[in-house]
Amino acid sequence: MAEKKIEQYSEESIKTLSPREHIRLRPGMYIGKLGDGSSHDDGIYVLLKEVIDNSIDEFMMGNGKVIDISIEEREVSVRDHGRGIPLGKVADAVSKMNTGAKYDSKVFKKSVGLNGVGLKAVNALTSSFVIRSFREEQVKEVTFTQGKLIDDKKLAKTEEESGVEISFVPDKNIFGSYRYLNEYVSNMLKIYVYLNAGLTIRFNGEKFFSRYGLLDLLQSKMSQEGLYPIIHLKEEDIEIAITHGNQYGEEYYAFVNGQHTTQGGTHLLAFREALVKTIREHYQKDFDASDIRASVVSAVSIKVEEPVFESQTKTKLGSKDIGPNGISIRNFIVDFLKKHLDNYLHKNPEVKEILYRKILDSEKERKAISGIKKIARDRAKRASLHNKKLRDCKIHYNSKNDRRQETSIFITEGDSASGSITKSRDVAIQAVFSLKGKPKNTFGETKKLVYENEEFNLLQAALNIEEGIEDLRYNNVIIATDADVDGMHIRLLLLTFFLEFFPDLIKYRHLYILQTPLFRVRDKRKSYYCYSETEKTRAIKKLKGKPEITRFKGLGEISPDEFKYFIGQDIRLEPVLLRKEDAVQKMLEFYMGKNTPERQEFIIDNLVIEEDTVMTE
Repeated sequence: MAEKKIEQYSEESIKTLSPREHIRLRPGMYIGKLGDGSSHDDGIYVLLKEVIDNSIDEFMMGNGKVIDISIEEREVSVRDHGRGIPLGKVADAVSKMNTGAKYDSKVFKKSVGLNGVGLKAVNALTSSFVIRSFREEQVKEVTFTQGKLIDDKKLAKTEEESGVEISFVPDKNIFGSYRYLNEYVSNMLKIYVYLNAGLTIRFNGEKFFSRYGLLDLLQSKMSQEGLYPIIHLKEEDIEIAITHGNQYGEEYYAFVNGQHTTQGGTHLLAFREALVKTIREHYQKDFDASDIRASVVSAVSIKVEEPVFESQTKTKLGSKDIGPNGISIRNFIVDFLKKHLDNYLHKNPEVKEILYRKILDSEKERKAISGIKKIARDRAKRASLHNKKLRDCKIHYNSKNDRRQETSIFITEGDSASGSITKSRDVAIQAVFSLKGKPKNTFGETKKLVYENEEFNLLQAALNIEEGIEDLRYNNVIIATDADVDGMHIRLLLLTFFLEFFPDLIKYRHLYILQTPLFRVRDKRKSYYCYSETEKTRAIKKLKGKPEITRFKGLGEISPDEFKYFIGQDIRLEPVLLRKEDAVQKMLEFYMGKNTPERQEFIIDNLVIEEDTVMTE
């Protein structure tokens, strides 16, 4: 028997990587996940954001009111009109780690990019990176490829305004085949102008501007008016906008120094506490915190000196203090809200009365379901131990595993479909929840139904979203139903359920529809799985002779051996997105409400009958 080769562990085994090499080897440490641009938090958007952040910092310091951005194919260009990088340090500022003006708090007191990594990461992860700094009627241009200096031009005269222009192309060796989606870029730019009232951003011919800051932001996010006019409070280092709606849950948009902290942090915790404290003291009633915050929609933005974030992607604030003066973020926000919100309610008695009634309504509903909550939780706990509705995975979204972003749960109907997915899934990151029959139509119902209905109660428990999505167990919640009338009906019923009771799943882009192939086209040599008539036609042309064509009527007809191709690396997911103009309540009332005659008339007027010409051979 051959001897097993033993690897030598010696001084030669210890490697030292340059910062550029380390960024390229471990890009996730610097920009989060990579992705192909199909998700709003994919790495290519982080690269864009890191460049824009530097221009925003210039604006915050009072320099340059316009930022021009263009994306053509894969080339991105960002031009600001700030002070420009000192010309002798342009190359160092984008290539040498821990180099930058932001270490000097006198120059950048309340900046996002304090660690000197952002532009260096962009530089290292791009196949082409060109920076031009315009300053004092001179321009300095430097070019890099994959973080390596290629060309360092001499100073030249220019008539252009001061500022910085950066053009880059994300490296396909890192990101693979990718594309920028204008919708995601536009959403990012809207946030920037809402947080920086008076700033103009021009992107591919479109102009973004906000006059009223967070007030405009909240109005843009709400598909219907709040119960009372948005309360807009502002001082030098803090801005807050608040209202209440009729939706379930709490909806927050939290920011630090212009950075969207999607995972919250100390400032959001402080705001939620301050809101409860202020309301209790104003009304002199010991309301339950959940009744005060139920259906709240709010945005909070603060400025902090030298903020500390819990990751390089800066999605969660870890700082305890506002600055070196020792004032805690908690006390700063509590004092601000106590003063300004209390004054507002005293001056606006009509809003005070509406808010009071809303809190009492929330209290009434909470008490109505409190009796069945414990029974429902116990029932869900027992069911998870003894039935097979949930086939769980090993890794969860809120765990500290590198693959948690990939975690998914498929919501299926019927034993055959759930069985096929269960047998072909990746047990590490993919879970399956099996529904029994069609779910109940939840439109117009209260949350009491969620606890009374066994299917919804178990689904809520499986996702771990009873108290909100902070502890959601899977990053991707995927509705997997048949591509027929019954499957579409089940899909609509599930969408109604999530829209009514857990809209945050959709707002924060966790909900998807699984796309499965409609056809299989094959001969003895090769099989093609086609998702449309067009793809089927192409597949037929690729195969010689008369191929076998199968029309899949349901998920149960697809074998586990085939299913692995559709829920693996090449999975096709259609995100469920919400826009302000969607008018969710009106849409649900029409399609899921009790307006049968109107809906019947709509169906008849819009009915299209397609002849099924597909043969199974």
